[in-house]
Amino acid sequence: MNRKHLSYWIPTGIFCAILTFSGIAHFTHAAPMVEGMTHLGYPLYVMTILGIAKVSGVVALLIPGKPVLKEWAYAGFTFNLIGATASHAFAGDAISHILTPAAILCLGVVSYALRPESRRLITP
Repeated sequence: MNRKHLSYWIPTGIFCAILTFSGIAHFTHAAPMVEGMTHLGYPLYVMTILGIAKVSGVVALLIPGKPVLKEWAYAGFTFNLIGATASHAFAGDAISHILTPAAILCLGVVSYALRPESRRLITP
């Protein structure tokens, strides 16, 4: 694997690992996630929706081909992580809680920017 592929796969792997663990924690209603969602004022059924969406998005990013699906996954993660950042900010949380989803979003932006041609949507 050459340097260009590594520069894509390392941030993408970390990004996907974080979102997979987060998605599983949401889907299984792990206690820290329930506490966080309750603190932010969201109904707990949203956790199931987010969990399924996150794991599905990770699968979309990791499978070969399907560039349109990958675009949708990156967009969904962007909306989710911007929403999480804003939710923590509006709830008056500590800066570490605000910056964590923002940092994960930055990792996603790096993944998106460095993706190889085979994973890009080709426009005329």
